[in-house]
Order: sequence, then C-alpha cells, then structure tokens
Amino acid sequence: MVQNLLRSEKAVSAVVGVMIILALTITSTSVILLYSAPSMKNMQEMATAQRAEQAFTVFDSRTSKVALGESPSQTTSFSIMDGSVSVKGDANAYQNSQIVVVCAQLSEGSWYTSFMNNRFNWNSWEPYESQPNMTVFESPMGSITYTQGDRIIGYEGGGVWSKYPTGKAVMISPPEFHYNGETLTLPIMKIKGNEVFSGRTDVAVTVNSNNMPTVLYPDPSSTKKVNPLSSDKVLIYIKSEFYTAWADYANSLTYASATTDDANQTAIVELEVLPEMGKDQLKQTFKIGTLNDTNPAPMWDFKFNLEAKSSQGLNPNNYQITATSGSKTLTYYVQKSGNSRLNLEIAYKDTAISSTTETWQGATSADYFPISGTQADQSATVDLLSSSINMAYISRNGDFSWPDLVITKDNINKTQSLNTVSQHYMKLLTMDGSVIFNIQSPGSSDPVDYSESTLTLLYDGMPGSITYLHVSRNDLEVTLS
Repeated sequence: MVQNLLRSEKAVSAVVGVMIILALTITSTSVILLYSAPSMKNMQEMATAQRAEQAFTVFDSRTSKVALGESPSQTTSFSIMDGSVSVKGDANAYQNSQIVVVCAQLSEGSWYTSFMNNRFNWNSWEPYESQPNMTVFESPMGSITYTQGDRIIGYEGGGVWSKYPTGKAVMISPPEFHYNGETLTLPIMKIKGNEVFSGRTDVAVTVNSNNMPTVLYPDPSSTKKVNPLSSDKVLIYIKSEFYTAWADYANSLTYASATTDDANQTAIVELEVLPEMGKDQLKQTFKIGTLNDTNPAPMWDFKFNLEAKSSQGLNPNNYQITATSGSKTLTYYVQKSGNSRLNLEIAYKDTAISSTTETWQGATSADYFPISGTQADQSATVDLLSSSINMAYISRNGDFSWPDLVITKDNINKTQSLNTVSQHYMKLLTMDGSVIFNIQSPGSSDPVDYSESTLTLLYDGMPGSITYLHVSRNDLEVTLS
C-alpha cells in the first residue's frame, strides 16, 4: 500500500502545469522586454527631442526680443538629458553657417553666361567678383545646437531647425527671412561664442546684444548697393547643416523658389529684379524683365515714338531692334518706304532648336506705321503690340516655335496680328530672365533723335520679382552656465 502510494502519479499534472505556466510567463516577459526595450528607448529619445524643440522655440522668441532691441539680455533654461548644447559662433563654425548675397546685372560679356550656367553651385560667384556688374556681400550666422546621438536641433538665422539621422532637416519655427513679392528683408542673426555643455543637468543659455545692427544693404556710400535694385538677379546662398529645411521654407513662400547644392550643403534662392517700366527717353539699350508665362498676353505696352534727327527726316533703311538670350535672338527691322511710311519685318531664331529663321513682314500694303511731318519735324509711332497691323509669315520653312499652330507661308495660319507675334516671341525670349535690347543702324547713320524720342514699356512681370532689398546683421553674444 505504501509502495503504491509512492509510485502514484496523481497530482503530478498540477505541478507540471504550474511549471509550464511559470516558464511561459518568464519567456513571454523576456520576449516583451527584448523587443520593447528599443522601442521604449526610441520613445524616450523622441520625448527628449520634443522637449528640446519646445525649449528652442521659447529661446527663439526671447532671442527675437534681444535682436529687435526690446531687451538687452534674455536667458533660457535647457534640460540636457544625456545630450549636449553647443554654441557655434567662431571662425571655424562660420565656414559652414553663413549667407552670401549676389546681385548680378545682365551683361553681354562671356563672364555673365558662364556665371549663369554655374550659379546654382556654392562659390560660383568667386571668379567674377571683380566684374563691375556684380555685387557680393556676406555674413556669418553661426548656431546654437542640442545634440543627442544623431539627432540635432538648432537655432540658426532666427529660425529653429531639427535634423534627423537620415540627414533630412525640417523647420520648427521660421527664420528671419521676409519676402512679399516686392521687398526682401533679411535681418541676419550672427551668433558669437564657442562653448559646449553636456551631462544630465540643466544649462542656462544667455543672449546679449548691444542692439546696434549693421546695415549691409542698401549702403549710401556705394553706388552699387542701392534701392530700387539696379541689378537683374539676386541670389541668396545659405550654407547650413539645415540647408534642406532652408530650401523647403523658401519654396513654401508664395513668391520665392529655391534649389540645393547638396555637395556643399547650400540652399540657393533666386529672385528676378523687375526693370523699371513706364514712358522714358529712348536709349540705344533697354531691358525687359521675365514675363509672366501664365499670362497669354503679358506685354501691355511696347511703343516707340521716334523723332527725326536732321533735315533728312525719319528715313531709316536698316533700323534694327535686337535682343539675344542664350540661343534665342529676336530682331525687329524698321525701314522707310516712300515718303510717309515705315515697314516692319520680324526675325526670330533659336539655334538650339532649328537652323532656320522664322520671318514675318507686313501682310498687305496697308500694314505699316505712318510718318507725319516733314524733314526734321518728321515723327512716327511704332507700336509693336498693334492689333490693327497684320504680319505674314514668309519663311521658306515652316515654324519651329509655335506649339499650338502649324504655320507655313502658304497655309491659313500664315497671317497673325503684330500683337500676337510680339507676345509669342517676347515670352520665349525672356523665359530665362531679363534681356537687353540694342538699337542700331548698321551701314548707315542713325536717323533718330534720342533726346526727343521716347519708349513706353509696360508688362506683367514674372511673380517673384524683387524691387527692394534690405539686409542687416545683428550680433548676438551667447554664453552657457
């Protein structure tokens, strides 16, 4: 009986069950800890980064008060939490945190073409700084950053930025970069100092300023740094470890656009300067800015009031009004016919597309500009946007530049109004920026009195054109304690 009791297996299942449950519990707990620990760490790091972003947003607000003269000094507390806070405001730091502004005036020299072809690269302006048509000025920015692992959060240029381990940066709060489609205001915040604080304690970041900004543009002592702008393009190069976020911010503005030079961690913002418009004394060279390509008829007024220079009267036999943009050339030929009329011919070519030339002349004997007066008192109005004058296509080959029409010298589309022809070619010519028109009379004396003649120019410029530029630098002394 005793032996049977000792050999009995009754109640064994309960013990085994308890052991199995215990083993499953231990295993499950281990698996949960094994796989959730990294997630918990990531969540903790994310929470720490969010707290740092909030602290920098507060810091940004307080620093603005210092920079704008509302307060001489402001202090913000940061919780480091196993990270580090760095003030990067010395010569070495400025190499990778700076703004360069380039104002380039349209030129027919080869240097301008070379610069334009390479303008979206850092330092592309350096070979041409001595050119009289280029103005370059720069300012360091510096930054204050919080680093934890591969995550970087920083204050730079008046904005707060966050850079992820992938290298992608985002904007937390916008920088001091204000553009309304006409005026760019750029108060550059220059950080001065070189300190690092790390550990698990809090750090106090103090900003001081003498509230005396340095004006970089305009400059009354320089004939090149004036408002309204006399240049044709303004390019802002922003070199920064947060450059992708700078570019994204510029692209988010209604009238601005930006590209990046990834190799040099640079965002490039390009703005067109709109030349002055209106009625003015005729000159042998004049500019027309980039036209609004969304407007089917962006030219509003393009009119010459020509006055004779001498008793020979207004008698041009080869008067040319020509502009070239890259591979494109547009020429208006004005020639006297008889005693009281000026005939017009138009030639357009684009060597990048075709070896042929699209040529137009007055469609009938009634399509001309009348001359009034006699001898030295002769005058004529040449309206290159006239809808009452028709032009006939006379080239042997068909057109190459009219995507919505097939034009030959024999088909129904061969006749177009002067306004239609001018609108079409002017939009093509200004696609890449402002153009310079030259007036000349090859092989003969110029019959036009420029002191009495006028040009009227009015058009719809490309949105994003700039007229006024204001750039200043605010020095901010930053210390950690």
